[in-house]
Amino acid sequence: MVRVIAFFVGLGFAGVLLISLFIGIADTISAPVEATAEEEFHKHPKHLALASDGPLGKFDEQQLQRGFQVYKEVCAACHGLSLVAIRDLHALGYEEAELKAIANQWAIEVPSVNPDTGEAATRKAIPSDRFPSPYANETAARAANNNALPPDLSLIAKAREGGAAYTYSLLTGYRNPEPELLKKFPAAKPGAGLYYNPYFANLNLAMPPPLTSEGQVTYADGTRATVAQMSKDVAAFLVWTAEPKLENRHRAGIAVVIFLLFATVLGYLAYQNIWREAKRKVAPVGVLDPANQAKVRRAKAKSGIAG
Repeated sequence: MVRVIAFFVGLGFAGVLLISLFIGIADTISAPVEATAEEEFHKHPKHLALASDGPLGKFDEQQLQRGFQVYKEVCAACHGLSLVAIRDLHALGYEEAELKAIANQWAIEVPSVNPDTGEAATRKAIPSDRFPSPYANETAARAANNNALPPDLSLIAKAREGGAAYTYSLLTGYRNPEPELLKKFPAAKPGAGLYYNPYFANLNLAMPPPLTSEGQVTYADGTRATVAQMSKDVAAFLVWTAEPKLENRHRAGIAVVIFLLFATVLGYLAYQNIWREAKRKVAPVGVLDPANQAKVRRAKAKSGIAG
């Protein structure tokens, strides 16, 4: 009796689900969901080619230094690099004296404690320090940015879909909203303190265009500092902050592939040398071999076993 009741309960539940499915399909066909402004006008990142791309990619040291210069002079005012130590810049070609100068001249001091009073204080950075945050805490960061929280850039190249291409596209993508957008979606117009950028997820973001004019940064190597060039350089630098050991990983990968190919060739040659002839001798012997079948029949007859 319990099984019968359970059967009908399950049948009723399945019926309700089936009815809901058909109703949902009918509603979708009769009144399809309209595309939102984000779905219709959001753009995928532009193509960006960097020296670090691909399994054989290597960092362009000069480009990384230019990218660091852009971060230092433009981005560091709002965005931190909490996972990167100043001395890590040695991998970019900076000497010890240069690292000490960068740390000492950094505009933001490191939080510390006054040894005499025990009160909170700040001090000049040293190379072993990580890049100090421009804000004391999240509350201070939001208060200074119209309640928007500037993200830490240490892993931004990994945290955003598109990586470096997203960063490059965002920095070069500021523009006025398309007339078609405002006509079809009037509510998508950027509000106070917001800026239109089709490469951002919801089209409007609180960060004003950080790179606005050519020559905003004067490169030490003489490279022409266009907005596109500065955006590309800082995007490459942020790839390095997210993957400082990328070149080592590429070298290790190549070594592993070469080893596996070598081991595969050795394994095949060993098979050919050792097992090829042995396989020919062993293969004909088995339960279906006539000689073995005759032995089995004689053994069964001797033991009085039928068949």
